[in-house]
Amino acid sequence: MWIPPEEVLLAGALWVSERANPFFILQRRRGHGRGGGLSGLLVGTLDVVLDSSARVAPYRILLQTGDSQIYWTIACGTSRKEITEHWDWLESNLLQTISIFDNDEDVVTFVKGKICGIIAEENRLKESEEQEEDSGKFREAELKMRKLFGMPEEEKLVNYYSCSYWKGRVPRQGWLYLSINHLCFYSFLLGKEVTLVVPWTEVTQLEKNATLVFPESVRVSTRHTEHFFSMFLNINDTFKLMEQLANIAMRQLLDNEAFAADRSLPKPCKTLKNVSALKRDFDARAKNERYRAMFRLTQDERLDGHTDCTLWTPFAKMHVVGQLFISNNYICFSSKEEDLCQLIIPLREVSIVEKADSSSVLPCPVSISMKNKMNFLFANLKDRDFLVQRISDFLQRTPDSSWGDTNPLSLIGHSVPSSGPLSSSAESDSVHKGRHYHNGLPTASQGLLQLFHRDAPEDLGPKAMKEKMKEEAWNIHFSEFGRGVCMYRTSRARELVLNGIPERLRGELWLLFSGAQNEMASHPGYYGDLVEQAVGLSSLATEEIERDLHRSMPEHRAFQNEMGIAALRRVLTAYAHRNPSIGYCQAMNIVTSVLLLYCTEEEAFWLLVALCERMLPDYYNTRVVGALVDQGVFEELTRAFLPLLYEHMQEMGVISTISLSWFLTLFLSVMPFDSAVLLVDCFFYEGIKVIFQVALAVLHDNMDALLSCSDEGEAMTILGRYLDNVVNKQTVAAPIPHLHALLTCGDEPPPEIDVFDLIKSSYERFGSLRSDVIEQMRFKQRLKVIQSLEDTAKRSVVRAMMTESAFSIEELEELYCLFKSKHMTSCYWGSCSSAAERHDPSLPYLEQYRIDPVQFAQLYSALASWICGGHTPTLSARLFRLLDQNQDGLVNFKEFITGLSGMYHGDLTEKLKLLFKLHLPPALCPEEAESALEAAHFFTEDEPPESSFLSDLDSLRQQEVTSGEEGKDGGGDGEEKKEVKDYRYYLRMWAKEKEPKKETIKDLPRMNQEQFIELCKTLYNLFSEEPLEQELYHSIATVASLLLRIGEVGKKFGNGSKKPETTPPAPPTAQTLPVGPQEAEDGGPSEGVSGEAQVCQALADAQLESPAPQTSDEEIKDDTSVSSYSVVSSGSLQCEDIADDTVLIGAEQRRGSVLDVDWSITFEQVLASLLTEPPLVDYFERKGDIKAKMAACKAQRVVERQTSSASDLELAQHST
Repeated sequence: MWIPPEEVLLAGALWVSERANPFFILQRRRGHGRGGGLSGLLVGTLDVVLDSSARVAPYRILLQTGDSQIYWTIACGTSRKEITEHWDWLESNLLQTISIFDNDEDVVTFVKGKICGIIAEENRLKESEEQEEDSGKFREAELKMRKLFGMPEEEKLVNYYSCSYWKGRVPRQGWLYLSINHLCFYSFLLGKEVTLVVPWTEVTQLEKNATLVFPESVRVSTRHTEHFFSMFLNINDTFKLMEQLANIAMRQLLDNEAFAADRSLPKPCKTLKNVSALKRDFDARAKNERYRAMFRLTQDERLDGHTDCTLWTPFAKMHVVGQLFISNNYICFSSKEEDLCQLIIPLREVSIVEKADSSSVLPCPVSISMKNKMNFLFANLKDRDFLVQRISDFLQRTPDSSWGDTNPLSLIGHSVPSSGPLSSSAESDSVHKGRHYHNGLPTASQGLLQLFHRDAPEDLGPKAMKEKMKEEAWNIHFSEFGRGVCMYRTSRARELVLNGIPERLRGELWLLFSGAQNEMASHPGYYGDLVEQAVGLSSLATEEIERDLHRSMPEHRAFQNEMGIAALRRVLTAYAHRNPSIGYCQAMNIVTSVLLLYCTEEEAFWLLVALCERMLPDYYNTRVVGALVDQGVFEELTRAFLPLLYEHMQEMGVISTISLSWFLTLFLSVMPFDSAVLLVDCFFYEGIKVIFQVALAVLHDNMDALLSCSDEGEAMTILGRYLDNVVNKQTVAAPIPHLHALLTCGDEPPPEIDVFDLIKSSYERFGSLRSDVIEQMRFKQRLKVIQSLEDTAKRSVVRAMMTESAFSIEELEELYCLFKSKHMTSCYWGSCSSAAERHDPSLPYLEQYRIDPVQFAQLYSALASWICGGHTPTLSARLFRLLDQNQDGLVNFKEFITGLSGMYHGDLTEKLKLLFKLHLPPALCPEEAESALEAAHFFTEDEPPESSFLSDLDSLRQQEVTSGEEGKDGGGDGEEKKEVKDYRYYLRMWAKEKEPKKETIKDLPRMNQEQFIELCKTLYNLFSEEPLEQELYHSIATVASLLLRIGEVGKKFGNGSKKPETTPPAPPTAQTLPVGPQEAEDGGPSEGVSGEAQVCQALADAQLESPAPQTSDEEIKDDTSVSSYSVVSSGSLQCEDIADDTVLIGAEQRRGSVLDVDWSITFEQVLASLLTEPPLVDYFERKGDIKAKMAACKAQRVVERQTSSASDLELAQHST
């Protein structure tokens, strides 16, 4: 490519000149191409270690003038072909012009100006904005990666690092390239080259560790190997990026979410050196995730920036140091000291943002006033003007706010009635403004608990007084710290939560702490619309919901009547409609029923959204991946905190059994309701760490009993009885009987455990757990869990296919990996949306991954035993149509193996049957069979109405009744006998549908003349490059001639049984109308050509075609072949009187001909004829070996690289 001219002092150092003229020199890098000896090895090593651009562009063109020692690089090239094009352009366009210049300086100025103009024009024509954003150095590294590892342009490089790769005990210094889908490493030291490519989807473990052998290294583990990398300049930055890329790959495996670059990132003020747009995207994603997790914000919230500041806290009468975060809908603050203060300000509630007067005590302050009359004062802000301007911009974009043309430094909102601190019911009323439900749509307007306690007499007992004291404590807290979303969140709030949230405030505070209130306020009317849309819809999720409705807290009064059941049904159905990828999962009903006790329907819905999509990610999908991940985290925590107990419980396998039920329902299904709901309070405030803490505390309290257990059942009984007796002695409500406790209570009840004591001890013993540490552990376990699920899926597929194919277990596993990788490749290099649609995790494992015709053709050409040169794509397309039983344009793994197994392990008859079917509809499409319309008229009674891989029983019966000769066999049944056995026939038909039916050769339809011609062409192409090629050609010519005569004889018998009006006039035979050369030249009566001559023409065409691949549909049937013409002329086909120019009658002339539509043959006739030729029998009875093909398929990328470098060398030799 042309490059901006750069000065070069030593033109001969490390370069070899290959061409020269008075003004330009073409040079090659020493050591590239044809060896280079020791100096070449040294140069290659230097290029890799120093990341020289010569590694990717080993050719260059220099501008020289007279006797000057200064040279200018004006072009570089990755191959000799590319650099030669530039050289030729310079010689033809510039050389003559600059030769008339008198002054050398004028020559340099002119050439530099010309080259810069070409580059400017190329840049103007570039449409890719992303490439313009990336620096030249980074684009060079991306080109280098694609060249070294054979990656397509769709594979985007994120970043690259200098490091050492440990191969054995020897470190190899080189470059680590981290792309979206692959980890790649390249090293070249003194002639020893190391190339490594690891897809992220194959990574099972990613660890950063420091040992004596590997100092501060990163270990990347796959199923079969481990790779160690060390000597990073910034190992933390590298490892974080590797974690992000591995996470994206796991999401791809889990739900087929391909990576989509963020197009709305703000562009940097200047091009950052060696930092790609994708790297900036990943950094922004990481910051966004931390920001959203810290403040429990919605998934679409994007951090715009953050800055240090102080916040005036009226409750403490002091300025708190911390950071201010600004995003598209919120202003948030977090103190540097943990738990001191946290604040969330929704922009929808802001009325005024203004700069206050600055002073030495309060420098650069900004005041934010809310619609509910609260006021927040931030100070010590750097670049205050810019900050206020950004907030103003976001306020103007905030929905439901009509900001006028006011001063951006003092934005006054639209006059909206202020919504001050309200009670739960009043707040829900204000939130419900603007929501329009369907008139006939019943929705619970308050928590079910309030509805059922409404008529109960007032309780004045000590428990009720304790509850009132809790409420009063919260009211005091609200008056001091604020109420609603804008409340100052401090450690005082945690203390109140740990003491138990009063029942009246529970719904409101759950919404506040979970972040669901923000989501509900920003989506008014959404829930009502969902309920309306989901009414009357039926799906697998709705069926499961109906089944589980009456199992949801059946012991509670609220769910012993239709009101509670209907509310639960609406919430669960609405969520299943919102998120079909999750739909409904068991345990969602238990959690949702508890939410409905304290919240309105809409609030319960948004709490469920927060749970499923943010707080418990992937818990409730089809494979409960999130719960399995946390189960792994819990095991790791148990090993760290309770090592003795961990070893003992691992032997019994208890941890994996208990943790799923504990985590999926947040202890609601294993603990009395009044106690478990207190854990839910803590969970909404603290997150998942509380559940881990309590689970560890339960194990700790039962450590002695568990250590003395001898089996899993005994341990489960101990833990079950312990949890049954965790009581809440402060509850006001009437005790709800716990079904599990009633079933498991023994003769002697164990001592009761106060839930407050359990929570307190969990904080004392295990309160050191941090959310960020848990997230790190989750990542590690997620890799392990998802890869183990993939292994389980593979084993299930292999077990299912063992009975249906003759491949070995190892072969099936390898084929599954190749098939899946082909699907995954389409996800990230093809159309992401179409690939995502192909993957449906709810389907059986055999049908989850599916490939399209293009991918099938690639696998076919790499793995199939029937390779026909240029005819291979045609055969592949036919096999695809044959295997695609539901005609959705996709083939699953089961169908793929069915076709492949027939080729490799079928006997002679099975292989011929498959080949025969490949030349009948639906495998043979109308474009390939030119006389399909005429043939269809004749074969209406012979062919089944719906062609499929396994013949349909109904159509076969019809065929037996209507077909000529087969009708005679079935004609023995009397009318009465048929009526008596009619119901048995339908029973048999139903049973046959359920069981795989063995297809017989009599089930196959007859083949017409055009289809037979296609079959002959395929056979001729199939035998090319075979050792016995000539014998096979002679045999197939003999068989074709024999079958043509059989078809002619069969036609006479067939015509006799047909009605005269439907019989077309029979064309003359070959003996009465020989085709001569003159007739062919004059475009003679092609309608008179006999079937035998047609086959002769087709076979000759098949042999004399050029090897270029055909593209149009009409040319598919004339695909290439490397066979010779000599066999046809000397074979048994009667072609002696056909001259060369007759043989070359084109497809267009044959297309106009009318083939003999009465001519047809059966599969039995083909089989019998073929058995007369031993070379053909030997060929089809020969067993194929797929292992070598699979090994070649895996090494395909390496082969491509070698081929490209070899072709480059050939070019070099040709040009010299």
